Amino acid sequence: MVRGYRDRADDSLLTLLGDLPELVSALVKAEIDAAKVWISRTAKDAGIGSVWFLVALFFLFWLVPMILVFAVAGLSSWWPVWLSALAVIGILILAVLVFALLGILKFRKVMARENPGQAVAKDIRLVKDAGDDEL
Repeated sequence: MVRGYRDRADDSLLTLLGDLPELVSALVKAEIDAAKVWISRTAKDAGIGSVWFLVALFFLFWLVPMILVFAVAGLSSWWPVWLSALAVIGILILAVLVFALLGILKFRKVMARENPGQAVAKDIRLVKDAGDDEL
């Protein structure tokens, strides 16, 4: 068991070396306990932060239809309501198509990349082919 603080100036080298395993063990236990506290606090804060993001997403979910209604109402001051709604729907369909196309292009770029496993397999084949040519 680790003793409290005391003046160790008069202790011999053997006494200090004898206490070393006990002190190291206490230090390791204290570090593990500190890590547990840090993990629990971090997990709690991350959980609370995630809940706040979910609340923000909830309000964003309801904000989007309100913006669309606002757009239809604004356009309906110049056009009939049905034409305003049709124009907003057309703009949304166009936005969906553009963003879907951008996503498809990005995924094609990702799929075209050579992953490290493929690169290693290619290198192995090159080395084998070079070894077979020399024989």
